[in-house]
Amino acid sequence: MNQTFFTSPKFVAHRRESDGAIQSLENHLHAVGKISARNASKLKVPTVPGIPQATLEAIGEVIGLLHDLGKYSKAFQDYLGSAVGLIDQDADDYVNAAQLRGRIDHSTAGAQFIWQELSKISPHGPLCAQILALCIASHHSGLIDCIAPAGEDNFTRRLSKAEESAHLQEVLAQANTSVLNRVAELISTSDFVENLQKMALSIVQLEHGNGRSEAIVQVKLGLLVRFLFSCLIDADRVDTADFEHFKSQYLRQYGKYTDWEILIARLETYLANFPQTSPVTKLRHEVSEHCRLAAQRRKGLFTLTVPTGGGKTLASLRFALHHAAKYGLDRVIYVIPFTSIIDQNAEVVRGILEPVSDGIDHGSIVLEHHSNLTPDEQTWRSKILSENWDAPVIFTTSVQLLETLFGAGTRGARRMHQLANSVIIFDEVQTIPLRSIHLFNNAINFLVEHCASSVVLCTATQPLLNCVNAQKGAARFMPEDEIIPNVPRLFTALQRTEILPRLQPGGWAVDAVVSLAANEIKRSGSCLIIVNTRKGALDLYQTCSQNIAHTTYHLSTSMCPKHRREILEKIRDHLANDIPVLCISTQLIEAGVDVDFGAVIRYVAGLDSIAQAAGRCNRNGRRPIGRVHVINPAEEKIDRLIDIRMGRDVSMRLLAEYEKDPSKFDHDLLAPKAMATYFDYYFFQRSNEMEYPVSPAVAMRDDSVLNLLSINDYAVRNYQTQYKKSPPILLRHAFMTGARAFRAIDAPTQGIIVPYGAEGRELVGNLCGSFKPELQFDLLRRAQQFSVNVFPHVFDALLRAGAISEIGKEIGIFHLKPEYYNEEFGLSDTPTNPMEALYA
Repeated sequence: MNQTFFTSPKFVAHRRESDGAIQSLENHLHAVGKISARNASKLKVPTVPGIPQATLEAIGEVIGLLHDLGKYSKAFQDYLGSAVGLIDQDADDYVNAAQLRGRIDHSTAGAQFIWQELSKISPHGPLCAQILALCIASHHSGLIDCIAPAGEDNFTRRLSKAEESAHLQEVLAQANTSVLNRVAELISTSDFVENLQKMALSIVQLEHGNGRSEAIVQVKLGLLVRFLFSCLIDADRVDTADFEHFKSQYLRQYGKYTDWEILIARLETYLANFPQTSPVTKLRHEVSEHCRLAAQRRKGLFTLTVPTGGGKTLASLRFALHHAAKYGLDRVIYVIPFTSIIDQNAEVVRGILEPVSDGIDHGSIVLEHHSNLTPDEQTWRSKILSENWDAPVIFTTSVQLLETLFGAGTRGARRMHQLANSVIIFDEVQTIPLRSIHLFNNAINFLVEHCASSVVLCTATQPLLNCVNAQKGAARFMPEDEIIPNVPRLFTALQRTEILPRLQPGGWAVDAVVSLAANEIKRSGSCLIIVNTRKGALDLYQTCSQNIAHTTYHLSTSMCPKHRREILEKIRDHLANDIPVLCISTQLIEAGVDVDFGAVIRYVAGLDSIAQAAGRCNRNGRRPIGRVHVINPAEEKIDRLIDIRMGRDVSMRLLAEYEKDPSKFDHDLLAPKAMATYFDYYFFQRSNEMEYPVSPAVAMRDDSVLNLLSINDYAVRNYQTQYKKSPPILLRHAFMTGARAFRAIDAPTQGIIVPYGAEGRELVGNLCGSFKPELQFDLLRRAQQFSVNVFPHVFDALLRAGAISEIGKEIGIFHLKPEYYNEEFGLSDTPTNPMEALYA
């Protein structure tokens, strides 16, 4: 618990708004040091067998102790005292805090101190000094560029700030002796620099020893920096939150989770009662058994290749729990591409691991984190409300995971340390954005090889991540790392559909699509149409609603998770009771959503998407065979959707080859051989895009995020041209430029809370009326079920139209007016419920 003062100490870190209590700077630095040390202890230093492993705990404590050293300056204390009312306006020390906000540097002093202390230690001191200094200097902005694109040595410039700006000598004279003495004690030990150097050296030796490029070495060293940065950021945010809103510390679990054996017993009890009454359920049990047995293997990188409907979710959970128990791992993290799957899978897993029937409070075991409700540029209040994945089982999205590893700012980065000593399951791994493949591969290799984690790549359509350019980053798994012993046999045994290519010259008109759907409902009892765009789904839904007599539903990411879940429940009810039903959806329904339609119509896309669509047809084997029609619409605007368009083109090539010689693909378009051919064509055609290319507008030249976050050679050459020598620093990454480029190209979305139903409207009202972040903490968790993520141009249009309003002040979270949310199809950029305006 934080020590607080109601009489002001000489040096202040924070003043609590609710009661005026003061947290001393000394207390804050020690507290952050302890938390950061605990976070960094997850990194184990490589050693020879038989010798206990050291950790980077001391490194974490030192960056925590020094991160706010600059707050000991008179300039900062005058600013803070004036801002929070500790200094009277008539006093000589009073300053205009509003004008000085963000201008008083308090992060450089600690960075300068550790740089000066460690860089003089030969031969390994400079690298260790730079790593620590980077973390400290960057703890508000996000990791800074070492060498900026123009060739400027940004790191050296920052560390060379003058005394009047950085205040190093002043703060060393003023700082509490307990802080400086503890730092001196830690850095004077013989293994302080040595342990960090061993960690860095293990990266160099592993990569160079296997003939890999310097780029691979540098991207991994950059991930090591980001990991330690994460340890510091999370510690700072947690201690600040627990002081500002002291009740929040009672909500945290700090890694004290329910024992894995208890969770395993709950899952095994559930599985034992699961019926095995059909060939499909028996095969699912077989998959689950393979996962249980594979959990006893050594930690590492695994693949789990199972046909759609093969029970991957619970099978992979079985692997994860048994594997975590065997190796004493901290958590299980499910990474899923679409929020619709998170809604479904988290609900299933929560029902198993958090049973309510026994009347016991099991605590927070399953945590969902998937909505961008907090803004990218965080204020202090929204930082306090951020999640740090403090639970044993996490469900999150691939977007959140990639932001944690590579995104700008501090919001995502603070979670990176939680990826260590974990089981990380990537469900539907084929959906990882193509331009991120080399970055992704290097990151999972880093987590497995240096962070003691195990990673499982799950899908029915396994991409060739181990076959891409190894000098830029290939996933390091071998055929023997597959969990299923005989993948082709399993695919044959679980075949329940046939793919019917029905491409027409000129494409299918809308009325022909409607007619095909009507015929399939008559023949099969139900039909699912999957299209490639939100607009396409909405337009087709409105046409079908007017022309098909049966119940018709719409699904897209314009609808909040709660809305989608309720629609899916209605659809499942129709399907279970053999009531004719039609659903028009975007691809969100493809990956892992548990529905079983009689027939599927899929607008042509990548073969992996077609295979996922087939997984929604005859899923449980209730029919002899299910039909999946692959059609080409006459009108579909996907020119800007490059991944979909190029996947479609490769599929059309493969479909033409299949028509000529089906034996080339074992007479099955969904078999592993066909999928391997598809990815071979697709990756070869786009191999130059896997580095995450960026334009001159972002990096002053054609470059890539992979290069910016590794050797950064263009910027280094600019430096050499200007100064006729090499940069004097060992790490030359353009961290901030690379992270911002990653965000800029990825078109980050902003979450908006929508007033869906009575519960959604009540939630919005409570959020607008709640000014205490400790109350908003719970409300925002609930609000993730009532949020819709929109792209920046949509957000700006809604803002201009007055359709969204900010909740509170300086929190950066917005809610939608009721008239802009339709109970049939979700968020609209124009009013669709005029009467709702009367009640707003």
